Amino acid sequence: MASLDDLKKRIASVKSTQKITKAMKMVAAAKLRRAQESAEKGRPYSEKMNNVILNLSSGISDKENAPKLLSGTGKDRVHLCVVMTSDRGLCGGFNSNIIKKAKTYFSKILDDGKDLKIITVGSKGNDQLKRTYGDKIIDNISFKESKNASYFDADKVGKIVIEKFQKGEFDVCTIFYNQFKNVITQIPQAQQIIPLNNQEEENSSDESYEFEPDEDEILSNLLPKNISTQIFKAMLENSASEQGSRMSAMDNATRNAGEMVDKLTIEYNRSRQAAITKELIEIISGAESL
Repeated sequence: MASLDDLKKRIASVKSTQKITKAMKMVAAAKLRRAQESAEKGRPYSEKMNNVILNLSSGISDKENAPKLLSGTGKDRVHLCVVMTSDRGLCGGFNSNIIKKAKTYFSKILDDGKDLKIITVGSKGNDQLKRTYGDKIIDNISFKESKNASYFDADKVGKIVIEKFQKGEFDVCTIFYNQFKNVITQIPQAQQIIPLNNQEEENSSDESYEFEPDEDEILSNLLPKNISTQIFKAMLENSASEQGSRMSAMDNATRNAGEMVDKLTIEYNRSRQAAITKELIEIISGAESL
């Protein structure tokens, strides 16, 4: 049984930890409000960008000479996966859920006999993936110094992806991130950005537009921006999801610390009572012997 002094130190230690987790929960809650607003404002823009590109692509007469970012290389051999996680921990299952989604996709690609290349955005994803897929990771990008997700950071990742595509280093690019739903729920996503996935074409508007200049010229300028836009959207979703997951994790940790303090306090009181009883028995026994 632990001594009274040890129990006292453990109670003080747990209470100190509880203060930290409670403070982290409050900070995450404050950051979540801003991150959620940014994510919700970014969704319509990225969706509209995709719809405009799909509308433009439907007007291209020469499909064979369409921009490669839109139509792809015509192959499905080499897959580049951009796994986007956080640079900081203590956020529950936020990073693990993205990694789990990505690993399922990796297994399918490798089982089909295709080549896999990985770019990790965020140190936590790199730490988890390098154990199993270290030989597949071709680049690791970290934005530890950035306080908030920015388009500048997203554009940096987008330019790296486009440069590798233009060099013929891959055929298909997919990004992995968490879509924010609420504080409790974040949904892991796998979104193909090269070539542009046409699965949303059915949901796009039936309205027809006339573009000036022609579709090819607009797409050549718009497609690279769309890559960065989709990556930026993923960063905003990740930012909100990370803070929501951290807020939930710190709330659970604070409650668990409170329960542990209660248990340790009961154990301390019982030990103290036992020590007092033992001393009384010794005093009474000594008095009787006299």
